Amino acid sequence: MGRRRPVSKFIIITLASLITYLSISSVLRAVKPSLFVWSEEDLEEAEWLATSKSWWDRKFCRFFGLCGIAHVRLSRKDGPPSRTLGQMPIDYQDDSWRMDWTLAEDLSANWTNSERVLREVPEYVFEYAPLVHLFSGESFWPGDIAEHLVYTTPTLNYTPVQAKWDHPTLQDLDRLNRWELGKHVYLTSGDDVETRPAWLGGERNIPVPPQPGTPDPEEPVDDTPGNSPVSNEGDDRKKWYDAGGWNDDVDAHSVEMEESEILDFEHTVEELRKRYTGKPIKTTGVDRGRSDAPAFLVVVDKGNDIVDAFWFFFYSYNLGNTVFDVRFGNHVGDWEHTMVRFYKGHPKALFLSAHTAGEAYSYEAVEKQGKRPVVYSATGTHAMYATPGIHEYVLPWGLLHDQTDRGPLWDPLLNSHYFTYDYLSDVLRASNLNPSAPTEWFFFNGHWGDKFYPLGDRRQYRFAGQYHYVNGPLGPRFKHLGRRKVCQGRYTSSCVIRNFVEEEKRSKRWVGVGVGEEPEDEELSSIMERRTNWLMTNGINPEV
Repeated sequence: MGRRRPVSKFIIITLASLITYLSISSVLRAVKPSLFVWSEEDLEEAEWLATSKSWWDRKFCRFFGLCGIAHVRLSRKDGPPSRTLGQMPIDYQDDSWRMDWTLAEDLSANWTNSERVLREVPEYVFEYAPLVHLFSGESFWPGDIAEHLVYTTPTLNYTPVQAKWDHPTLQDLDRLNRWELGKHVYLTSGDDVETRPAWLGGERNIPVPPQPGTPDPEEPVDDTPGNSPVSNEGDDRKKWYDAGGWNDDVDAHSVEMEESEILDFEHTVEELRKRYTGKPIKTTGVDRGRSDAPAFLVVVDKGNDIVDAFWFFFYSYNLGNTVFDVRFGNHVGDWEHTMVRFYKGHPKALFLSAHTAGEAYSYEAVEKQGKRPVVYSATGTHAMYATPGIHEYVLPWGLLHDQTDRGPLWDPLLNSHYFTYDYLSDVLRASNLNPSAPTEWFFFNGHWGDKFYPLGDRRQYRFAGQYHYVNGPLGPRFKHLGRRKVCQGRYTSSCVIRNFVEEEKRSKRWVGVGVGEEPEDEELSSIMERRTNWLMTNGINPEV
């Protein structure tokens, strides 16, 4: 009898603790549900839970945070590059979507001198353009947003707003904003992404490799003091660390530049036809580092001699990472970026985006080939890092991590679309390098991928607040292009610019992975107000 008492006591204590936990949890959920909201997806908790047909699933999810247990499939192992995850060969026949980039009328002949100045890109932006090492075993390579639109259908939450065959284009994507301002519009895949349709993989966009025996374009620069091509010695960081507030009385285009600092069209075309060795390359054949998927340059003049150059990279799919062989954080569509801040034409700092955060580095700190900074794209998630290797985040002990290496080198200069952006009036302009490039796609307020799948969907599960599939991302317009500091986020937040990149010295990231993103109401309203004011000032009906 003496031995049974401890066992009985243990059972009673366990049951009492469980009942207490469930009672407190139920009361807190009823009194203050905001305590259980860790992401935008969690705001729809009640509706999301109701989609499961299993009573047990709903209860386990509600009280223990174990949702969709029956849907869990252990992660599939990666195979050889560009044939992983069951991808099928790509049909190269129908490339009509490529014409979307050139269909618009070229009105550059009608530009005034002042308009032409607003569209020019400083030469130094190209001189210090980043180079990107993609992961050698990547399964989801860079994509073209024009092609992405062909395989997706816009939905208002989960409801299609137009026929599946009626795909939006780069020239009219912004019209989807008429549905609740576009905030809840999602570009939803027409295929089951679990089958890994070929268009998600983008294997044709793998950057062109070097020919056998081809030497590296330039040796990495020795960044010991005095050897870096740009030195911050004696530099006053206060002059460029904070570009000023939204309401500051500063003319965003007041910076005077010498004529030699601005590229004319002919000069620029030749400049972009050069390798980093400085030798002109042929306009035919293949170019090392060129991807068929374009990058996007958005140049933002902040005034007071400060210019931010945003290099955006798009992928049709984000493959999340795994914890104990269970994957979290998948989503359709993926926008990443590297921003270079210039002061008086000299690079001062870089910001590398990663998940919902990122890190900032001084220009001197990062690896370079010649003058050009070298960054690394993580496998699957495409998060940007300053070094190759393992990068832990969210969970300690490396349970959830990104991985980078010196895989294919992507040179965005060889295939990009170039724009300038006035953040004060929310106006995007095609640069003089591609005057007919459409800009309507930029003003789409919605998501570039599927809405996070319901709990009743066999593809979805959630553990400890982390979802298997999350919302597709927002576009470049919502990446804080008007940021005052180098870091992404509110200007009131601190921004640490690191002068080192060694992994063992680097602060760890503790940011969400199984979390999507939504435009903040305040941010969306501010952007829309600025654009409406600009349209009305220029005699354009904002309702059209």
